Amino acid sequence: MGPNVENYRQVIQQKVCAKCIDRDSLGNCLLSEENTCALRTYLSRIVEAVLSVQSMMLDPYIAALRSHVCSECRNQSFDATCSLRSSLDCGLDRYFPLVVEAIEEVNYATHPVTDTVQDKQ
Repeated sequence: MGPNVENYRQVIQQKVCAKCIDRDSLGNCLLSEENTCALRTYLSRIVEAVLSVQSMMLDPYIAALRSHVCSECRNQSFDATCSLRSSLDCGLDRYFPLVVEAIEEVNYATHPVTDTVQDKQ
């Protein structure tokens, strides 16, 4: 059986939330209810987006994030711009490389791959 969302949540909290500037010294999130962290709100969609990509480059992951998650976010405008991303206040965007790494780590731990992406190219 593969990992569930809780498995991803635990690793993300260890690897991403632990480094977040929006937390206190005890590791508690300081974002208010109206500014909820996208990692909490959209975790299932984030996991789906990351797992839909297999690449050595970050750009395809970002494209998947924009289409799977940002397109549903209340902070994104109709023209696909986001004031939070523009001002570097979106924690998901800020820490996305770490998020990808954490999700891939969980996925690899439960589904080891014998061929690498480079071998397939």
